[in-house]
Amino acid sequence: MDNCIFCKIVNKEIPGNIAYEDDVIIAFHDLEPQAPVHVLIVPKEHIPSLYEVTFDHMEVMGWLMAKVKDIAAELGLENGYRLVCNCGEDGMQTVKHLHFHLLGKRKMQWPPG
Repeated sequence: MDNCIFCKIVNKEIPGNIAYEDDVIIAFHDLEPQAPVHVLIVPKEHIPSLYEVTFDHMEVMGWLMAKVKDIAAELGLENGYRLVCNCGEDGMQTVKHLHFHLLGKRKMQWPPG
């Protein structure tokens, strides 16, 4: 997508504070962190949201989910973490590129807040 900020980070058109990267996904630190550790894990393929995930995305989604624990370990989240995916307007998704928020290094609250 031409105007997608996450695609621009993936394509190195704009900088991102990258925490992890491979051929399938990229993780970078959120500009407005909600926890001491707050990274966004993004598939490099532009998928607008969970609404658009299909069985054709199984390999990408499986890879992303399997890498979460490795990224969390690299970030020192040995006591646990929260993984959040906002979907659609009511879900407060602000960037129309599928992404997961990995938050940690503080005790999370329920309900989230």
